[in-house]
Amino acid sequence: MPSHHLTQRIVAVKPIPVPAPGRSVDLQVKVTAPLSGRSLPVIVFSHGNAWSMDGYEPLVDRWAAAGFVVVQPTHLDSRRNGITWDDPRFATIWRVRIADLHAVLDGLGDILAQAGDLETRVDRDRVAVVGHSWGAQTAGALLGARVLDADGIPGEDFSHSAVSAGALIAATGSGDTLTPFAVEHLPFMRPDYSTMTAPTLVIAGGRDQSQLSTRGPEWFTDAYHLSPSPKSLLGIAEGEHTLGGLAGEMVAETTDEDPARVALVADAISAYLHDAFKLDDAAWTALDNAAAAGDGTWDITSK
Repeated sequence: MPSHHLTQRIVAVKPIPVPAPGRSVDLQVKVTAPLSGRSLPVIVFSHGNAWSMDGYEPLVDRWAAAGFVVVQPTHLDSRRNGITWDDPRFATIWRVRIADLHAVLDGLGDILAQAGDLETRVDRDRVAVVGHSWGAQTAGALLGARVLDADGIPGEDFSHSAVSAGALIAATGSGDTLTPFAVEHLPFMRPDYSTMTAPTLVIAGGRDQSQLSTRGPEWFTDAYHLSPSPKSLLGIAEGEHTLGGLAGEMVAETTDEDPARVALVADAISAYLHDAFKLDDAAWTALDNAAAAGDGTWDITSK
């Protein structure tokens, strides 16, 4: 597995347009990749609410340095699009987000061709989806999770055949404890993880108290507990919703600034995906051992 110190030079190309018919705003992505290397695995990353392709550099740059090509779409809910909670489009943005990831995966060859020579340097058989917060629910849909309607009936299957593994960071839990605000504005936050069969790493902070659920931080572990194996859960005891500042340094919404925590999240995902893709299991095994021998600040459970 490539080393994780950031001496590996990386390059980012943006904006790259992606065909997305019927979308009210053009879909654009950013691609970040190592300057060298072949047969590179791919991560398609879905940002949290209001962010864009320009966020999450601490994660993305670290993944690229570890040998991944990372593709980041800007979803409709990005602040730069000015779509508020009260906008009539907001109610369907969750579906547009999922469609964005499908458009990226369906158009991956063209996206990579526009980012230099990457089309010839990636391994199209090793593609993962990763997301944070709302992005984690979006990514989860491509891994096989569904959304329950008001009657508790699972909605359509949004999984994508190109995706073989993933990671969900601070993912929405089950929808039976939503706050009144969430019920009104985010009724789609009723995930059904029983059909999420793909190998997935779930990452949850032990101090992540959501404004959307009346349950405590364990709400964010549902994606692990309610889905079939193979799954792993990385619990970070002191982690809050941004897990140290995933979206960037000194970002206003970060409540638990900790660069080492961000590095742990990034490296755990790299290690997990290298293992899930059967490229190299050494880093994941080492992380598992470190968790078992550690001081309890973070732990790993698998099934």
